[in-house]
Amino acid sequence: MPFHFKHLAIPDIILIEPKTFRDPRGYFLETYKHPDFTANGIPNHFVQDNLSHSTKNILRGLHYQIPPHAQGKLVMALQGEIFDVAVDIRKGSPTYGKWIKKHLSEARHGMLYIPPGFAHGFFVKSEVAVVMYKCTSEYSPQHDRGIIWNDPEIRICWPSEKPILSKKDLSLPRLCEAENPFLYAP
Repeated sequence: MPFHFKHLAIPDIILIEPKTFRDPRGYFLETYKHPDFTANGIPNHFVQDNLSHSTKNILRGLHYQIPPHAQGKLVMALQGEIFDVAVDIRKGSPTYGKWIKKHLSEARHGMLYIPPGFAHGFFVKSEVAVVMYKCTSEYSPQHDRGIIWNDPEIRICWPSEKPILSKKDLSLPRLCEAENPFLYAP
């Protein structure tokens, strides 16, 4: 199998490490393979790919979409390094309000699968980062929601206390105030 799938401390979040084939010309790896991903609990219905280019100290997030356009995301750093975060926002979950972090980089090629019911964000650690993510639902501005990056109840330990954020991300509500219809279903 060209992938190693690892469920993290919040088991619905999955780290995918592709097998990398290196030689003097460079390297080759697979980034997605339908049967391997579905066999490991990752949906097979990705419908949109996004590409983000950001510079050092940029923080994007914490974002999610509400139903019927809730999104699962498969996130990978194609260039540079990011501090990637997923926050469980499913009411009734034993890990509600808890977060997972992973350093994703072009050097390691790891990917993070974040299902619907989680807010997602990332901080750029390198001079530049290019991030690709596959989504299980198309972007829908009417269903786009988020949580403030420094919510005092979530207490994410970001790499910087003074990141660069968009006006939109600076105006996001705290989790306790956010529109959030997600419910935990064991």
